[in-house]
Amino acid sequence: MADSTETGSSRTLKTVTRAFDVIQALEELDGARVTELADHLGMSKSAVYNHLTTLRENKFVVQEGNTYSLSLQFLLLGEYVRNQNKLYSIGKPEIESLADETGEYAHLATEQHGLSVNLYKVRGEKAVGSNYQTSKLQKPDYLHFSATGKSILASLPPERVDAIVDRYGLVRKTENTITDREELDSELEQIRERGYAYNDEEEIEGLKAIGAPVLDRNGRVLGAVSVSGPTNRMNETEYHDMIVEKVTNAANVIEVNINMAEREADHPKFI
Repeated sequence: MADSTETGSSRTLKTVTRAFDVIQALEELDGARVTELADHLGMSKSAVYNHLTTLRENKFVVQEGNTYSLSLQFLLLGEYVRNQNKLYSIGKPEIESLADETGEYAHLATEQHGLSVNLYKVRGEKAVGSNYQTSKLQKPDYLHFSATGKSILASLPPERVDAIVDRYGLVRKTENTITDREELDSELEQIRERGYAYNDEEEIEGLKAIGAPVLDRNGRVLGAVSVSGPTNRMNETEYHDMIVEKVTNAANVIEVNINMAEREADHPKFI
């Protein structure tokens, strides 16, 4: 009989859940020995060893001496998933142009499971915070304090926003982070009215970003683009206006190219 649990309408396999626990622990610990994993997860050493052996035989874990680490199989899977994403494949050249034209960091992000996932980042010649931006490609994040995240939230149905906030709350990152629901609703309404969002030192002190949503032909939000830079540069009126124009233009170009690709698929074919 399968090792499973059933809660409401969901059915999960304990062995699969435990395997993912081991994978996540290897990421958090940056590789580990069996004893270390067992202590970290509250599992027996024999159970951990069995999961590691299975993962290694399926090429998802590598072993060097007594230490186990995640394998490059995850990189291959990640590249496949990202390349299959329409927003990434069509938006990639626009993000590269945005970084080149502004000299700042340009970002392309989407939402999955109520969190922000960074699909692509490009560093302009005068951009700051490379280590931080690189780390953001490796983990999901909350939506309510980034320019891309707020652009996405403003474009989602109200009931979806409710579900996301109810699940994750409004975590504070800086003194400027919005942590009040009424204030967030007001901010999202302003974003819908003007067509772009601000991250005004809400994620990192001294860093500001401007983002805009990318919608499909049916008005469904696919993700968002943004440019981030030091507050002193981003607050200069002419520079600010230039960034707004380029970000909103990039979002529009990506939308048009996605819509054209979808329309092309609608054409009849000769038989």
